Amino acid sequence: MMIRAYPEMYLPKAQAVLGEALDYAVNACGMSGEGFINMFIVSSVSKRMAVGEPTLVAGKSGIEIVLDTVFEATGKILDIPPKESFFRSPEYWIGWAVAWYQWYSARSYGEIFQAISFMDLESMYGTLHEADVSKFAEIADDLVRKCFPDTNLRRFRLLYGCTQEKLSRLSGVSLRSIQMYEQRQKNINRASAESLYRLSKVLGCAMEDLIEK
Repeated sequence: MMIRAYPEMYLPKAQAVLGEALDYAVNACGMSGEGFINMFIVSSVSKRMAVGEPTLVAGKSGIEIVLDTVFEATGKILDIPPKESFFRSPEYWIGWAVAWYQWYSARSYGEIFQAISFMDLESMYGTLHEADVSKFAEIADDLVRKCFPDTNLRRFRLLYGCTQEKLSRLSGVSLRSIQMYEQRQKNINRASAESLYRLSKVLGCAMEDLIEK
């Protein structure tokens, strides 16, 4: 089973919060989408949202997320009322869809927005906003993988938060093998079932998650 960023029970709220945040930042506060994203991805807010911290994804509104992000980045306190809206804006859809993909991929918001610009996301709105969000995820995943061509082993190791040396020690797989798998000098698809089992057990994922497609 693929590792997700946090329990699915928080996902709908996280999507609504990030959607509302982008809509408020752009349409009420007059920020550029890229400008707000640049503040968001370097903030502690994005990092806490990325792991599904309940005080953020279930305890705050999108407007509060913007206020916290701007204050952390600039020291300024915004006091701009939201605009009344009777439909979901493109900006709302962008935040909603990106939050789903972040949960699905367990990647950081920084990685996602580095691989996919706000302009790219705006261009997707017309064809994808009425489609199932999995369609957006497929396109996003392709763009992110091209930007960050990590092996699955390296991605899960970083998500787990350990060095190659620690993974070797905990799994019993040699450090050199781990290095060669991550550098694609050695094909992990041909690794022994025992090695895959040992690595996956430490990283908390399925053996199949480490296979390269």
